[in-house]
Amino acid sequence: MDELKEVADLLYSAGIPMPGSEINQEEAVRIVRERFPYSEYCLVRDWIWIDLHLTPAQHAELVRTQRQPVLAYAHTVIYDSSRRWDVGDFVRTSPLHAFHEGFIFQTLNSIYILLGDGVRKRATLETVGRLF
Repeated sequence: MDELKEVADLLYSAGIPMPGSEINQEEAVRIVRERFPYSEYCLVRDWIWIDLHLTPAQHAELVRTQRQPVLAYAHTVIYDSSRRWDVGDFVRTSPLHAFHEGFIFQTLNSIYILLGDGVRKRATLETVGRLF
């Protein structure tokens, strides 16, 4: 039951407010196509920035693969360029590779545009892994 509570807390409890972007969908697409013309991208809302609490070995593996101990979870997909997710689906990213302009969350294989405000929380990798 503790595992379920950890997931529920991650998804629905209060977090630290974090600003996203107030641009509209068309402007978001223009920006991502201009900056990352060959990347897949996903526009999301109602998002959570998740700082991962990792073991030293887990952290070392992320560093070795040029990733950071951060994931994003979004309750709402607005648009996905490769149609991996439908409009209205939720999505959890892979670890962060780079963060640009305060709203462009880049993983090694995709770009996520964080529309609207979100929240920042902390979780273990095991708790985040239970989301799927």
